[in-house]
Amino acid sequence: MVYILFVAGLLGLFFGGEFLVRGAANVARSYRISPMVIGLTIVGFGTSTPELLVSLNAALDGASSIAVGNVLGSNIANILLILGLTALIYPVAVDGRRVWKDLAFMVGAAVLLWIMLLGDGLSRIEAGVLVAALLGFLVMSFLSGRTEAEETDPEALTPVWKSALITLGGLVVLMVGARLLVDSSTQIARSFGISEAVIGLTIVAVGTSLPELATSVIAAWRRHSEIAVGNVIGSNIFNVLGILGITGLVLPIEGLDPRFLREDMPWVLGSSLLLVLLAFALKGVPRWAGVLLLLAYGGYVALML
Repeated sequence: MVYILFVAGLLGLFFGGEFLVRGAANVARSYRISPMVIGLTIVGFGTSTPELLVSLNAALDGASSIAVGNVLGSNIANILLILGLTALIYPVAVDGRRVWKDLAFMVGAAVLLWIMLLGDGLSRIEAGVLVAALLGFLVMSFLSGRTEAEETDPEALTPVWKSALITLGGLVVLMVGARLLVDSSTQIARSFGISEAVIGLTIVAVGTSLPELATSVIAAWRRHSEIAVGNVIGSNIFNVLGILGITGLVLPIEGLDPRFLREDMPWVLGSSLLLVLLAFALKGVPRWAGVLLLLAYGGYVALML
């Protein structure tokens, strides 16, 4: 039964990601919004739902370090692991000159979080600042997205209500598939005698990023590079500004593990700057760069162990 659930999880990720990408692309065309903006917002924020639930539950249970570690680990995995795997399947195109504002928001969010964590946590005021920054990002994205989209030629469009249902249905199937895959993988790993620490650092940590992985891979495979990249950038922005902002408003985050400042935040900021470098220098992530990203993620995991 565990192996059946594992296969069901994989199928859920595939079909959920397929429907989510297809529906999101149709919504973008229907409302004359660029696919990049849809990837940054609807897709990027939607696939970050697991991280939000995990962080909120962890904070309410008094495990603030898990709440913050979940976000930092997911942001590192989004760039190094997800974009790396996506580029191996199909090179990802991203022009830094077109998305410089979004990249700047992603890097700025990482820097802002690092400064806030110097105080050993997040107060409600600091959390409010993060949420306000997220609202500003949303306004900027939709205003700039409409201007870009008006340059495209009109196409035969799927009805908006149908596209919205496909998008929502894909997101739900994606979440269910990710949950099944994480649970079944954990049970399989335990049956082989793999330690809880290794399971936590690998299966569970990457598990909350599975929706981003499935969505980005399928988007790149269907030649929707803007949605693939927007998904990663949007998820990273939402993880910091939205998830930690909302979590901090519900319950101030205190008593954090000092390793976040010493070890993890440099990786969060470094991976963000690496994506900026690839976007401006190479206008994307070719396959060889994808290999380097995966090697860097392997190095990060090795250091954690």
